[in-house]
Amino acid sequence: MSHSDKLQGQWKQIKGDLRERWGKLTNDEVEQINGQEQNLVGKIQEKYGIAKEEAQSQVKSFLAKLNSTVE
Repeated sequence: MSHSDKLQGQWKQIKGDLRERWGKLTNDEVEQINGQEQNLVGKIQEKYGIAKEEAQSQVKSFLAKLNSTVE
């Protein structure tokens, strides 16, 4: 199962973790992301003023940690 599939499959359970990791994201923004990895990357990039590559790296790291605790 890919990171993206895992993100979508566990979306309801990880929204709280996501808000803890990226506290600048509002509840509405988290809802708009709707389990889509690229939406998450875009929101992080926008809210934190970082490059797309850095946002992708942060998301991959977050998902890797999530996967290791869930499996």
